[in-house]
Amino acid sequence: MKNILIVIALFSSFSSFAQSKIGHVNSQVLLDTIESRKEALKQLDAYKLEGMKELQEMNKAFEAAYVIFQQKEKDLSPVLLKMEQEKLGRKQQELEARQQELEKGLQVYNEELNKPILDRITKAIEIVAERKKMSYIIDESATLYSKGGIDCTAEVMIELLRLDAEAIKNK
Repeated sequence: MKNILIVIALFSSFSSFAQSKIGHVNSQVLLDTIESRKEALKQLDAYKLEGMKELQEMNKAFEAAYVIFQQKEKDLSPVLLKMEQEKLGRKQQELEARQQELEKGLQVYNEELNKPILDRITKAIEIVAERKKMSYIIDESATLYSKGGIDCTAEVMIELLRLDAEAIKNK
């Protein structure tokens, strides 16, 4: 009796899954198409470039200080030598700390810029899923194997472009 109930439960879950409509989208195509994503990438690149310039300047200053240290190293007393070495060590630590700050800042800024974009993609997918009465819409890039399903990328793109235009207009 218990086995029959398990078989019936499995059969009903398989039949309900078989009746489910499954769609798929190519999220990379969606991301590459919308204007707000392109703008976000430009802003991220500008932030990254600014940080790289700052780090290059700090590195040049460190290298110049090191060259000066090497030139006068032989003339320094042991106490002054140690003080200069510690000074160089602090400069190097400052450089490394700033690099870590910039990397963390880039990550936070990336998340800040991408959250509204990903929210719009999710909203566009929800609109299409409800319209087409789909149970699932999966991302092609995260799927190991797929045979069949309905490609919803074009329809989601239309909704996404509409939502993105509204968002840009309301800025």
